[in-house]
Amino acid sequence: MTRARKTPGRVAFVGSGPGDTGLLTVRARDLLGKAELVVTDPDVPSEVVALVPDGVEVRPAVGDPADVAKDLVAEAKNGHAVVRLVAGDPLTLDSVVKEAHAVSRTTIAFDVVPGVPAGTAVPAYAGVALGAVHTEADVRGVTDWSSLAAAPGTLVLHATGSHLAEAASSLVENGVAPQTPVAVTADGTGFGQRTVDTTLASLAADAGDLGGPLVVTVGSAVAGRTRLSWWESRALYGWRVLVPRTKEQAGAMSDRLHSHGAIPVEVPTISVEPPRSPAQMERSVKGLVDGRYQWVVFTSTNAVRAVWEKFREFGLDARAFSGVKIACVGESTAAKVRSFGIIPELVPSGEQSSEGLLADFPPYDDILDPVDRVLLPRADIATETLAAGLRDRGWEIDDVTAYRTVRAAPPPADTREMIKSGGFDAVCFTSSSTVRNLVGIAGKPHARTLVACIGPQTAETAREFGLRVDVQPEDANVPALVDALAQHAARLRAEGALPPPRKTKRLRRS
Repeated sequence: MTRARKTPGRVAFVGSGPGDTGLLTVRARDLLGKAELVVTDPDVPSEVVALVPDGVEVRPAVGDPADVAKDLVAEAKNGHAVVRLVAGDPLTLDSVVKEAHAVSRTTIAFDVVPGVPAGTAVPAYAGVALGAVHTEADVRGVTDWSSLAAAPGTLVLHATGSHLAEAASSLVENGVAPQTPVAVTADGTGFGQRTVDTTLASLAADAGDLGGPLVVTVGSAVAGRTRLSWWESRALYGWRVLVPRTKEQAGAMSDRLHSHGAIPVEVPTISVEPPRSPAQMERSVKGLVDGRYQWVVFTSTNAVRAVWEKFREFGLDARAFSGVKIACVGESTAAKVRSFGIIPELVPSGEQSSEGLLADFPPYDDILDPVDRVLLPRADIATETLAAGLRDRGWEIDDVTAYRTVRAAPPPADTREMIKSGGFDAVCFTSSSTVRNLVGIAGKPHARTLVACIGPQTAETAREFGLRVDVQPEDANVPALVDALAQHAARLRAEGALPPPRKTKRLRRS
């Protein structure tokens, strides 16, 4: 009997880029998603490592390049898809180049996926236009300063704070003018990026205390930096914004905050769970199929999701809504309905709230309306405003608990302390329950924290808890809420009303 031989895997040398996960290549994401083992360096951003699927081993690269390569080859020979994940660009790192050469001398196939190099990405994020001619060098080791000083175009130097004094003096000694403009960027492309503008003469004094790896750009191109500084000039840049939402819903808001330069900190306040008894929802779904309802009114994306989960459970699809009209309390809820291929008949033309929906909702007409009943699937803690208003318009209401909202566990102690002491620049509330639950599990936000509320009911609840509401968008949806906060911050900055940035400690992820 012949034993089947294992098909060997491959080794992929993958660059994570300079820090911002948005710069990770499509190929890199694809390989990380399919990896069976990831061997990584300590300077790879944690946000990149977090993209590795659950259950996949992430192992640190240990030993010299020959040892690391031996480990990679052994795992690949066992049939594993191995990703060697490195910060920056793989073949610009001498140790990784040695690993690649060692793997190439074996029978194992390998790939190289370049990462966006920090030497061009970080100046671009700092607003420095390098142009076609520039010279890049790592000055953390032995450096030929005379050749660097004579190099054409802009200089891009990789250094730490302790190297700045030597870099400045050596360049000046080799003929570079002391007043040459310099930009020093720390945490390049990250959300804590900070760029210091100085000259060679003042380089060590102005930027010597910056921590971590630095990218130092030297030359006349630095003088135009302020006109092209797009990353650090965003309205919410460097702001820590509290996102008290359900775990499932926090992502969209965090992405929008990221686009305005904020650092979102997600604190789950609500856990969405099925109703204790499924009987109500099961009867309602059967009623939809049997033509019991003229309207279905959705007040949240959670309600839409709950109904569709029941549909899948019974083997139904969007055709079950045939002959039924759908109303949505706001655009975000309507977008969720549209994602299932259905166009709602009614979304408030004015205020996106229960009151706004009632203002547009037609009264029951016993001649035009063949059925007088409305299905209202919603949370167990929903207010009676909408149901009462629909009854006033002559409709019979089936007010059904589609899901339950349960208060989440308290966040870590350091997060609670930041909430109460003003460590957050702003908080974004998307429902009355997020206000109540955040105060219940973590305490009331400090008076200097800006409060943004998605709609009038949420704002009213915030005021009931003694909070000052600073921002409320015209449209009650997440993008409008975040954009309104950014516009408010931009106005405050233009008026000179914003305090200087605070130094805040790194939060533990909850």
